[in-house]
Amino acid sequence: MWLGWLVYWELAASNVKATVRRESVRSRLAHVIPLLLAFILLGARRVPLPYVNERFLPLAEWPFWLGAIMAAAGLLFAIWARGYLGGNWSGTVTLKQGHELVTRGPYAMVRHPIYTGLLLALAGSAVARAELRGILAVALALWGLWRKLRLEERWMREQFGETYEAYSRRVAALIPFVL
Repeated sequence: MWLGWLVYWELAASNVKATVRRESVRSRLAHVIPLLLAFILLGARRVPLPYVNERFLPLAEWPFWLGAIMAAAGLLFAIWARGYLGGNWSGTVTLKQGHELVTRGPYAMVRHPIYTGLLLALAGSAVARAELRGILAVALALWGLWRKLRLEERWMREQFGETYEAYSRRVAALIPFVL
């Protein structure tokens, strides 16, 4: 699933608007490194750290299938959100030429639905693996995405002013009606 998502993500990245403002490399690394560590924790056969390979769910089929359903739902949600962003999308924090504030589709539910989808997919992968390192991976990803989200929020407030303020009062950042 993750490989299919990655192929789609790369293909969709070719049709975006020109960038007028981009975050620094240092800023980008501050959220990319935790995400890379999260994926390494989830993808490695074993991690040479104490206790992280211990199970938090029983050895059974149901954690795998529950996790697979969660991962699929999260990746599909992220793809849906990516489709709504269209040419405004970027893997880095940017402002695009003619940048638009998207508030429909999944953006009517949460302000950062791609991050919501990725976190759900990572949580699903953690449940499927059923080892403590999955929980650590989700925590690292949440930290990295939260840092990126805060930067994006600041830039959106600078770009769209009161319109973005009103949107952020109406729509939660990551979890509908909660956070």
